Amino acid sequence: MKTAIYPGSFDPVTLGHYDIIERTAKMFGRVIIGVLNNKMKSPLFSAQERVNMLKEVTANLPNVEVQSFDGLLIDFVRQNSGGIIVRGLRAITDFEYELQMAQTNRVMAPEVDTIFLTTNLKYSYLSSSIVKEIAENKGNISEFLHPSVAEMVQAKFRGQA
Repeated sequence: MKTAIYPGSFDPVTLGHYDIIERTAKMFGRVIIGVLNNKMKSPLFSAQERVNMLKEVTANLPNVEVQSFDGLLIDFVRQNSGGIIVRGLRAITDFEYELQMAQTNRVMAPEVDTIFLTTNLKYSYLSSSIVKEIAENKGNISEFLHPSVAEMVQAKFRGQA
């Protein structure tokens, strides 16, 4: 059973992320969503909140697990016996950075491959940053997020979480 690792910050998890997760779950026996706990950034949600958020929205996918990690992705992949890293691509601008990371990871861990999944066209413009900006300005984010995630984001900006 091949294990695929889908890493990211997921701050918050969008419907575009979910699309990649769902498609990956159909291709691999085991999928681990790796929530990056990057101490250099100030995310809206803590790593544990993002893990909980992802567990809720992926509860219908029995072969999906969610864990947080810090440090190098390659170390996380090895710790979880992963052989595949999955990355989503929205546009050609994503590809340049993702290719550089995939090649670097390949040098560090020749046994690990990276595959790229192109985003569903209806989510090709969508990013967590855009969603946060809309929410901060009291715009409607329901088209972009799972309902429970949308409520969590709105609560953060209302100062209730």
